[in-house]
Amino acid sequence: MTFKQLEALYWIARLGGFAQAANQLHASQSAISKRVHELELLFDTELFDRSQRTARLTEKGEEMYVLAQKLLAQRDAAIEQFARPGVVERRIRIGVTELTAMTWLPRLVGLIRQRYPKVILEPDVDDSLKLRDKLRADELDLVIVPETFADARMPHKVIGKVRSMWMCKPGVVTAAGTMRLHELARHRMLVQGDSSGTGRAYDTWMKEQGVQPADVIVVSNLVALTGLTVSGLGVSYLPRQCLEPLVAAGMLAVIDVTPALPLVHYVAMHKGEHRSALTSSIVRLAQESCDFSRVLQAQTPEERQAVAH
Repeated sequence: MTFKQLEALYWIARLGGFAQAANQLHASQSAISKRVHELELLFDTELFDRSQRTARLTEKGEEMYVLAQKLLAQRDAAIEQFARPGVVERRIRIGVTELTAMTWLPRLVGLIRQRYPKVILEPDVDDSLKLRDKLRADELDLVIVPETFADARMPHKVIGKVRSMWMCKPGVVTAAGTMRLHELARHRMLVQGDSSGTGRAYDTWMKEQGVQPADVIVVSNLVALTGLTVSGLGVSYLPRQCLEPLVAAGMLAVIDVTPALPLVHYVAMHKGEHRSALTSSIVRLAQESCDFSRVLQAQTPEERQAVAH
């Protein structure tokens, strides 16, 4: 019995098909079928019910799946515990939001490649809701999202926070001094919506303040949201630090509003059964890398080299 055979059975059962397992393991579908056939010959029992259109385990197959899950986890733990970081070989699927990709993701990639040169990273940039759902479906190993989407059933750790400010094109809001939130709500608001962790957090917060904007445009994409704000189509909440160059250039103006927007905390989240020394190390590197002001800043030579490779 080999780990390759166990991996084939594990991922077929996990993902629901031979083709999906082949894609996950970067092998041909015939190779995956061969590994399962070898297991069945070894134990002289069918592990999959061939009468079904989908890949469904038999009773013995279920027992083998549980065993495979344990043995593969023990193998990965042993490799990470006893091997030097430089020789650990793993494929890590990590999901991040647009803001992280725009700011400190290159630094995180650089640190991971420096410490684990043989680890293959597969980044996925999407909105928070989709990233959480992909994690639940085992399509990702680790996600970094606003705490709004933290799941009590999955371990998560705070890695950083974002301060957003209300902004607009200069001249769109003409009031002098500090504005009340309900006064600002009379203007058209550009918001991110429920699929965004920031959007959901601020929507909930505004309702708690008793404010319900009458004119709202939902824009899930942060770059598009910034562009529409710069165009003068409304007011929006935007991350202050990383957009400071646009403020300095006179393309955006910060609106002084009370009460101020709350901080949005970002967390790293993974499924409990996927916890490993490598995952814990990457979370620590994320905490070290997290800096939402890094957009538009020059990268270090190490970061440029890491991204290039």
